[in-house]
Parts: sequence; structure tokens; C-alpha cells
Amino acid sequence: MIELTPERRRALRADAHHLHPLVTVAGKGLCESVLKEIDRSLSAHELIKVKLQGIEREEGAAMLGRVCAELDCAPVQHIGNILILWREKPAEEKTVAAPRRKPKAKPQTKKQAAATLEHPRRRTTGSR
Repeated sequence: MIELTPERRRALRADAHHLHPLVTVAGKGLCESVLKEIDRSLSAHELIKVKLQGIEREEGAAMLGRVCAELDCAPVQHIGNILILWREKPAEEKTVAAPRRKPKAKPQTKKQAAATLEHPRRRTTGSR
């Protein structure tokens, strides 16, 4: 299990505030398929929320400990029926953002096209 400093934990809680739960643990509890889904979500997003439905608070704390131990992630927060988990992506898996493309020019209406033909852009010299 990864240990976080209080400052890092505070920053992660703030980052997770706007997130929606990606994984829900319900009737079957914490089975292998749920653990795999949590692992896959952590690999993709680093910071996730997990929602517990129909699970008591004490069981939720036990689940949080088990998930963090098995998946080597850090518990950020356990509040009510929501768990917030964090695990840093490995360096080789971090992808570089694709270069942004220029937006395509919007098609002109007939009126706009006629106006540009009538009054083409004029080049002005520095003197007036």
C-alpha cells in the first residue's frame, strides 16, 4: 500500500471532487471481476471513485484495506459509501498527448461568400 503525505492527500481529494464513480461494488461484494475492473480503471485514470451499495461502513473500511493491499494503491478518502483510490501510472505507460489539429474552416453562407468577393481584404501601407 502506498503512503501519502497530508498535502498530497488533500490535493488528490480536491482533484477527485468532480469525478463520478467508475466502479460500483454491490451484492456480490469484492469479487475477482470487481478487483480487475478497479485495477483497469486505476491504470487508465490514476484517481478513481468506487461506490459501495448495500455495504455497511465497517465492511467498507475492510474492503478499502483489501483493495489497497491487493492492487498496491493508496487510499485517499473513505466517506460514506464512496472510496477514493489513487495509484500512479508507470512511466512507460504514460502517453504523450497527440498534437492538436487546426480546426477546419467553417463553410461560408452565400451571403458571406458574396461579401468577401465584393470587398476583398485590402493591404494598407504604413502611411495615411
